[in-house]
Amino acid sequence: MKLELERHPRNPLFAPNPNHLWESRFVFNPAVVYDGELFHMLYRAQGEDMVSRMGYAVSIDGVNWNRFEKPVFSPATQEELYGVEDPRITYLDGYYYINYTAYSPTGIKVAMARTKNFITYERFGPILPESPNKDAALFPEKINGKYVLIHRIEPDIWLAFSDDLIHWGDYVKIASPRKDYWDNVKIGAGAPPIKTEYGWLLLYHGVQNGPRNIYRLGFIVLDLNDPTKVIKRSEEPILEPEEDWEVFGGVPNVVFSDAMIRYKDKYYVYYGAADNYIALATIDVEKVEKWMRG
Repeated sequence: MKLELERHPRNPLFAPNPNHLWESRFVFNPAVVYDGELFHMLYRAQGEDMVSRMGYAVSIDGVNWNRFEKPVFSPATQEELYGVEDPRITYLDGYYYINYTAYSPTGIKVAMARTKNFITYERFGPILPESPNKDAALFPEKINGKYVLIHRIEPDIWLAFSDDLIHWGDYVKIASPRKDYWDNVKIGAGAPPIKTEYGWLLLYHGVQNGPRNIYRLGFIVLDLNDPTKVIKRSEEPILEPEEDWEVFGGVPNVVFSDAMIRYKDKYYVYYGAADNYIALATIDVEKVEKWMRG
């Protein structure tokens, strides 16, 4: 069966704010969590200096958002000189852990911070030594006594394991691009995996080559007890650039997500569109579970 995300009629949810120099050009690639009462969003923004910072927005319904006027997370070290990019949020052990890309002249590295309130943050700095490495997200619980981190050493998706969230090793490659498919150039994790009775549901992006590379979204299902095992993978994309504001923009032909949450009977997928806008698409949980069972 073919799965397709349904765009929300209010899309795009919001755009750059010309009155804020730090987010006047682009807003995109949001991370979102739902705490049972409020939706919390960290989103990547660029202004006149083209340095990536993170803004914060809050919502009671996941559609209408109130944005802070100033960024809540900005570059703070030489390893972040060019920006802090593409956050992904996992609630774990009483904290919201944020995995993000630290971009600087010294490389493109996976970094981590944590918060309890989205205003103040404890930084861990880069946690993996490789560069370029990005598209990282924590699993929301330990598996077989280990913390598990998903990351991308181009062009593949990898896992790493840790006892303490600081020291990572035991890398395992779990998925690669597929020749003659919509994800034939490179792939990377989207949102942190969601636990279901049928496996870990991982949203991911795939890139297809062309005159301009096209970014689309799909699903991968991983074994609950051994996430290095892929059980199922999307044959067709579940979302691809179609709307004008997804096709034309700062980076054309891109839908790119860092956030998928379960809200009531739907999965909410928040995504960046052509690096210009933040948007929402949804799908019934029942439809996804039927696909996973099949």
